[in-house]
Formats: sequence, C-alpha cells, structure tokens
Amino acid sequence: MADLTEDEEEIAFQRLYGAWDSLDPAETVEFLRDFEAPWWVVGGWAIEAFTGVPRPHEDIDVVIFARDLPKLLDVVRGRYHAWGAGAGALRPVNDTWPELHDGASQVWLREHATAPWITDCILSEDHEGQWVSRRDPAWHAPLDDVTWVAADGIRYLRPEIVLQHKARLDRSKDLRDLVAAWPLLGENERAWLRDAVRREDAEHRWLGVI
Repeated sequence: MADLTEDEEEIAFQRLYGAWDSLDPAETVEFLRDFEAPWWVVGGWAIEAFTGVPRPHEDIDVVIFARDLPKLLDVVRGRYHAWGAGAGALRPVNDTWPELHDGASQVWLREHATAPWITDCILSEDHEGQWVSRRDPAWHAPLDDVTWVAADGIRYLRPEIVLQHKARLDRSKDLRDLVAAWPLLGENERAWLRDAVRREDAEHRWLGVI
C-alpha cells in the first residue's frame, strides 16, 4: 500500500481516535492556571517558539512529570474526561479505572465523548526530581538545563532535544522543523544534535542537512 500523505495520516488517525481542536500555548497557560507543578511544551510548538516561524499544528504536546498526574486530574475533575493513551489503546482514567493501562505514557483530555480532544499530556519520568530523557533513560538533568522560558513565560524543551525526538519519526514536517531551526542553533547545540542523530542512524538522511 502506498505511503499516506500527512493529511491522509491525520484523517485516518481522527477516524480511529476522534477529532482534535487543540489548545494553543497561550490557551494552555489558562487551562493549567491552577496546576501547581512544572509543565513544559515539546514538539512543533516548541520549534515554532524558538524559530518564530509559524506552521500548522494538529495538537499541542504538553509534558508533566508522571508523579504529578494526580494533581492534573484534580484540576480537570468535573470539567474534562481524561483518557490514558499508549500501546495503541485508549482507556478512561476514572473511578472505574483509576490507574493508567500498561503502556500508557500520555493522557488525552476532552469535555465528553462527542467533543474534540483539546490536549495531549505526555508523562515524563523523573529521577530524584530530575528530568529523564525518553531517548536515553541514563541521561538525567535539572529541568532548567533542558528547557528554556520564552518571553511569554511558557517553558519549552530545548530545540536540539526536540529535534532529537523528531529524527526518529523523520516525517516531512520534522525535516521542515529541522531546516527552520538549524541556522539558529549554536555550534555546541549543532554538534550535540549531529551526534544524537548519528547514534540513532549512521545513515540518517538528516546528516546530509546538518
């Protein structure tokens, strides 16, 4: 079967899991106003914040520490339904199923069954309070070392780390994000990203760009 275009992939995804009407970063600030724990934005929105180059977004990827999920559930209780997502499955997080299912590493939120999803909350493990890399679990670091705070006060994952994640997916939009961000990275960040991509795949097509 021929490869699907990005639009076709999105249509197929929504037919299976439902529609999205995602918050943007400013709306996320308001949404999480009462969430008293760290959170940060990754993915395409993080690249846009770094480059200043607008681009379409299907959703917003917000990260919290997994240990703080009960705080998030307290904030949204009575207003939004939370669903554990991962391992190809979705299951409510409620009184019937208070724990996430095996393999779930994200929580999706929506008002009710016929409403669109509004945010994808990724659950990050920590090691003694420090951030842990999803690509290299042996890498622990203070959250301030791997994120930056934009002028709007929103915390974003550093662009070179976002691009490390995107290299594995290697979709057309990920390559576009690389091309937009690469000229703005410092030499240390460029060298780090080259090494990270090379470790992922010594023949990765991005190595011809960076």
